[in-house]
Amino acid sequence: MLLRQAIKEFKFHCEFEKNLSQKTLRAYEIDLEQFLSYENFQTFNMIDIDKNKIKSYIQSLYRLELKAKTIKRKVAVVKALFNYLEFEESIEVNPFRKLHISIKEPQTLPKTIELNKITKLLKYLYQLKDNYTNKDIYSYKALVRDIVVLEILFSTGIRVSELCNIKCDTININNGLITIHGKGDKERVIQICDSETKTLLKEYVKLFHNTLSDNSFFLVNRLGNQLSEQSVRLMIKKYQKILGIEQNITPHMFRHSFATLLLEEGVDIRYIQNMLGHSSISTTQIYTQVNLKHQKKILATKHPRRNLKFITS
Repeated sequence: MLLRQAIKEFKFHCEFEKNLSQKTLRAYEIDLEQFLSYENFQTFNMIDIDKNKIKSYIQSLYRLELKAKTIKRKVAVVKALFNYLEFEESIEVNPFRKLHISIKEPQTLPKTIELNKITKLLKYLYQLKDNYTNKDIYSYKALVRDIVVLEILFSTGIRVSELCNIKCDTININNGLITIHGKGDKERVIQICDSETKTLLKEYVKLFHNTLSDNSFFLVNRLGNQLSEQSVRLMIKKYQKILGIEQNITPHMFRHSFATLLLEEGVDIRYIQNMLGHSSISTTQIYTQVNLKHQKKILATKHPRRNLKFITS
């Protein structure tokens, strides 16, 4: 079997048997096409691709100076391909069985937004909203939607992809419950408790009632279509520049800030894991390292030992 045919069958398996998301399928396709185009692999039969050729491909990824995380993902996709072919008995020998691959990612702490910057951003937008005299024009509606976006990101810590995929029938405005479909189509429920945020959500629904329906996306653009992730990123960047905030703020940083601020308030990490939708506690534990910075600040400025002097000169 030619490699190209094997990849075609694997993609069919991923889409119709594993039911992977379109976003994941697109990423798989890019990585598999890159593997296919390496040194004319597209003309190779599966039996011609041994562990040495796999090693050579991995070395080529390093030469491209890709991030370790990216290389790890690309290798994982190729490995998944060969595991599938082995399971289907399309190949007798899986070259990955004879490979010991260890790609170490440099550990980087999550970037967060300081609470005073989030406060500054929301305060500006609410003041802007209060200054409107004509609430029937689209610019007012768009502003309310923008505030809703930021409030949900900050209140729930959901991913921007999860935010943009909220459907009208998965959010209960009255009690503030949002059903989120996360990675791997795992479902979790997040509660919005702040009364001001819930009032804003109700206003948003009232303003966009002609556009929204039970099966439509909750956050929409001018044309009534689903608000895109890129639109959210550009919106945040726009307000960041207006306010002169030098830090480059991204939607995902609200997620990091959500987790870190809750941890600083003493919330059990298991609850934070559940709210973020992490399948493993080890993923959530990275926020405990971020919290060490806050711990140091507390001990340096609040601990009573700082007022005790015993050494005389």
